[in-house]
Amino acid sequence: AHELRKKTKAELMKELDDLKTELTTLSVARVTQGNASKLSKIKVVRKSIARVLTVVNQIQRDNLKEFYKGAKYIPIDLREKKTRAIRRRLNKFEKSRKTLRQQKKDTNFPKKVYAVKA
Repeated sequence: AHELRKKTKAELMKELDDLKTELTTLSVARVTQGNASKLSKIKVVRKSIARVLTVVNQIQRDNLKEFYKGAKYIPIDLREKKTRAIRRRLNKFEKSRKTLRQQKKDTNFPKKVYAVKA
């Protein structure tokens, strides 16, 4: 797959078309009782098609992630999945916030520090 990543989208699409035409010829050969080597090649071609499509989709996702970087809202399928509980919990900023009353309490009554450890 690393050779596929170096190719442009146009080259990948051309390769995809070639593989699909090859697959159709192989499937016709299967119907017309072709030899065993052609039958075993069907699986290889199908896997190659899947490989090319995977690379195309990954490149597309990477481009979209770059496009939406820093945006306020990101499409749902590009967001981090994690778990529902993790997505809903407070972030660092929200955790550290304090009410005005709590801030006053903290400044007026600082935590006592003792020399002797219990």
